[in-house]
Amino acid sequence: MADAAAKCHKHPEGSDLTGYKAASESEVTNEAQDEGFKPLTREEAKKVLASNPPLSLWYVWSGQVVVGILVAVLAWALTGQTRMGWSAGYGALAVIVPAALFARGLSRQKSAMHGNAALAGFFVWEMVKIALTVAMLFAAPRLVEGLNWLALLAGFVVTMKVYWVAMWFGPARKKSINNF
Repeated sequence: MADAAAKCHKHPEGSDLTGYKAASESEVTNEAQDEGFKPLTREEAKKVLASNPPLSLWYVWSGQVVVGILVAVLAWALTGQTRMGWSAGYGALAVIVPAALFARGLSRQKSAMHGNAALAGFFVWEMVKIALTVAMLFAAPRLVEGLNWLALLAGFVVTMKVYWVAMWFGPARKKSINNF
């Protein structure tokens, strides 16, 4: 059994990787063409991008606002207790407020010319969003009288899941890129 394991982990050129070399771009292209993959031309890529517009952060955010209001009203209506509505509403706010700050921060960075700066900006705004969310959740017992954590959690989770619904029902996506 140990011999079989040793054979599986042994490289063709011995125990080190000296016999391996990095594949050149032409080798990668040839392999891709052999597998039936055809790289897109610049015009084809533009057509694909035009047929698949990006999903707006503000579109998602507006959906979160609507769902947050609905969850708060539903929690109040089903239980008959205003504290449940306020708790669910605050849970929704713990998603909506940081998401608005995140969307605003990223909207201002659209003109970033360097890819690394845009990526760093994304991570910075994501960290700000997470920190604000955690701070709002820690402040909840002091801000919402008669807080019900289950209702807060329900408002929080349902509002957060709007991302998936927005992606599903977002701008029409083409089923295939072969239509150009």
